[in-house]
Amino acid sequence: MADTLGTEEAPVAHGATARRKGQSNMSVDAEDPKENRLYSVSELSRELAITPRSMRFYEDKGLISPSRVGTTRVYSIRDRARMKLIIRGKQLGFTLRDIKQYLDLYDADPKHSAQKMLLLKQIQKKMRDLNAMSAAISATLSDLENIQQSLLNSFTVDAA
Repeated sequence: MADTLGTEEAPVAHGATARRKGQSNMSVDAEDPKENRLYSVSELSRELAITPRSMRFYEDKGLISPSRVGTTRVYSIRDRARMKLIIRGKQLGFTLRDIKQYLDLYDADPKHSAQKMLLLKQIQKKMRDLNAMSAAISATLSDLENIQQSLLNSFTVDAA
């Protein structure tokens, strides 16, 4: 099966050798099939309901680093988890910079305390921003309701 850039994707079997950018070969054995599961671009993009192009975009931005089997990108369980965090972060309105900071801290801090603190600060800022937007929306809705009522009242005066 070919992806949108015309590169061929082959199913990845256990025991295949995958190469991650900047790392030596890593052998994928069948010790724990779920933990060693590898996904092709099309498999993972289909599962996550995103396009293969989006996955390559996140790779270009340094958010994920898929391994390679030959010239084919393959994604591990870790890559899948990172993609889920990226998608969730985007849904919550976080920037790619915020998401990258969060993901980078995950690798650097085994206890994840810095990651949790950063996430807490980002969530609090996002809540402040959303509350301000909510107040602005409420004010706009109130203004629109007043205008609507004035217009409706003008119809009853004109009819009389």
